[in-house]
Amino acid sequence: MAVRLYGFQPPVGTPYGLEVITIEDFFAQHDAWPWDPPRPGRATFHYLILVTEGELRHDVDHVTRTVAPGQWLWVRPGHAQCWHPPGDARGPFILFEPEVLRPDLARLLAPLTAHTAPAVLSPHPDDAPWLQQTAFQLLDEHRALGRRPLDVHHALRRSLLESLLLRLTNAAGVAPADAMAGTSRGDLYGRFVNTLELHFRELHRAGDYAGLLGCSVRTLSRAAQDATGNGVRELINERRLLEARRLLGSARWDARAVAAHLGFTDPANFGRFFRGRTGLTPAAFAADGAPTVPPPPG
Repeated sequence: MAVRLYGFQPPVGTPYGLEVITIEDFFAQHDAWPWDPPRPGRATFHYLILVTEGELRHDVDHVTRTVAPGQWLWVRPGHAQCWHPPGDARGPFILFEPEVLRPDLARLLAPLTAHTAPAVLSPHPDDAPWLQQTAFQLLDEHRALGRRPLDVHHALRRSLLESLLLRLTNAAGVAPADAMAGTSRGDLYGRFVNTLELHFRELHRAGDYAGLLGCSVRTLSRAAQDATGNGVRELINERRLLEARRLLGSARWDARAVAAHLGFTDPANFGRFFRGRTGLTPAAFAADGAPTVPPPPG
């Protein structure tokens, strides 16, 4: 059972890689899709949701998250996610492509755009009102298409999004900046992690990622070594192994489905890969209840 990858598909006429709606409008517009039956998927863009009323339940990387009023849900590109049936949650829902962020701003936002960042954010009460007000201002400006010249409309939406993300990233109670942020190798490693999240199921060689990132394998290897102490191939295999453990454990997939999902042409090869790194066969790991599977942050 492969997890489908979705591209950014806003309504016709929505410009500039950014869409802003509300949770309640999203549920109303989609009838039973995609929660009846549940359909896990991955997106190439960011989902950012503020819950202002009610409670939202959403699976991120095969773990169910419960988002209460005042909290934010941030699903990043490449994360496996699955919607739950509509509840009573209300609030603004922001969808945006990574390319919307200017490179200098993306570096400042790296602590929260990273795939290891928490899925559920709980800003300090001193920051919460400003964040909520800015999110609704962004929603209002998004709905104002046609009221102002198009370039002004674009600039206002972008400015509001950037202000919101910068304040959220630096709000008290939200994850601090990574020590590698702001260095050229740290930037490259961050881009590698983002690319790995999108492609670890089908791309398994360091050269594949160096090609996508526009650098040499040697440069990418140095960046990975500086950031983690491990080589690129090891990081790729670690990510595949983590996904296998989650799917065999909490998601209860069978070994053949996991093997196909992770790009193994032969389930036997997957079995050797898994046993060599865990000491257990996939079946034994699943039967044991997967007690050591680490949940994603957040």
